[in-house]
Amino acid sequence: MFQEPASSHAEQALQIIYDRSSTRAYCYEDLSRDTVQSLLEAGVRAPTALHQEPWSFVVIQDRELLRRISDAAKPLFLRQMERVSVPRDTTVYAYSDPHFNIFYDAGVLIVVCADPSLPFIEADCWLAAENIMLAACAMGLGSCAIGSALPALNLPEIKRDLDIPAPMSAVAALIVGIPKAKEAPTSRNPPRILSWKMPQTA
Repeated sequence: MFQEPASSHAEQALQIIYDRSSTRAYCYEDLSRDTVQSLLEAGVRAPTALHQEPWSFVVIQDRELLRRISDAAKPLFLRQMERVSVPRDTTVYAYSDPHFNIFYDAGVLIVVCADPSLPFIEADCWLAAENIMLAACAMGLGSCAIGSALPALNLPEIKRDLDIPAPMSAVAALIVGIPKAKEAPTSRNPPRILSWKMPQTA
């Protein structure tokens, strides 16, 4: 029968998973190209359906460009939330504040792109994004998935600005940077198990 490994390697890997949290406050300090490259190298080690490796990446470290994308994203996201009747007392309505930056002043936005005609690209791209976020945690960096940026990132004019080919789509987006403070991971409910099928015993 399988026995859990007792190595410190396994313990460290699990600890990184448990320690990862979404960071929403960053120091005004840029990451080096080598650091970002290391994160991307971790990203492409993600599982990939049919070994397609469909992902391509856009890295944005231009803070003025990040602000413009944030300003374009906020009204699109608010309209999206209104269509699904999100209560107005929730935090999404920070998006109506003209000073609110959806990227929380982080210095790096990584956009994972793929050809939407390929199968399983959403799973593959978000798996790559999760690898990047876990690698960031291991390196002492903060990260946060910013799904609300995707409608703006897929606008034709923004895709042109970011050199995203017209047939491709932005599938996942995440910010990375140096956190202002260590944030404790948020709690999670226990796994909801709908069923657990075991072999019948005689």
